[in-house]
Amino acid sequence: MGGVLLSFAALGLAACGFSPLYAPASDGSTSPAVAELAAIRIDRIPDRSGQELSEDLQNRFNLGGVGVQQRYDLEVNYGITEQGIGIQPDTSVTYQRVIATAAWTLRAMDPQRTVVTTGKARAIDGYNYIDQQFFDSTLEDEKVRWRLANQIADQITAQLVSYFKHPPPGATASATSASPGSAAPPAAPTASSASPSAPSSSGH
Repeated sequence: MGGVLLSFAALGLAACGFSPLYAPASDGSTSPAVAELAAIRIDRIPDRSGQELSEDLQNRFNLGGVGVQQRYDLEVNYGITEQGIGIQPDTSVTYQRVIATAAWTLRAMDPQRTVVTTGKARAIDGYNYIDQQFFDSTLEDEKVRWRLANQIADQITAQLVSYFKHPPPGATASATSASPGSAAPPAAPTASSASPSAPSSSGH
């Protein structure tokens, strides 16, 4: 039954462009790289935007399976900045650009808290101020932050899956079997940063 539920979840995410990441193995089972996601524990990410990102990441990691022994800690430094664009003579702003950035570190759950791999993610979105009341602008800002959290979660997940699919030499056996008290896996090179996404005006 769990396999059926996992298949339906993967199909649902395929509509959002997830199919390459969550494609099953040749025998129909969850691919080893995706299964590794379920072994990741997400450290607390502060603030409401951080909570949204944490939930989005957890939803993606859960596709790796349930009841998996956790072997990694994911630390995420997440921040959002806003820039007023289209400033008018009266100093009013017609467009608000919102930029989300994240620097993440995956650590093994060993006594040394060994760094397994690291990466960065960045996404850009925004909303118009024209003919909007303050309340409407606040709602738009919340929607934008929700979309950004989704985009950042996509990028981090893609970078992690890429690492698990192609770990550096010598990291495969130790990193994927690390557990508290086990030998520390060798540190891996930094994951490639995702390219900034274009401003978006539509939701997920």
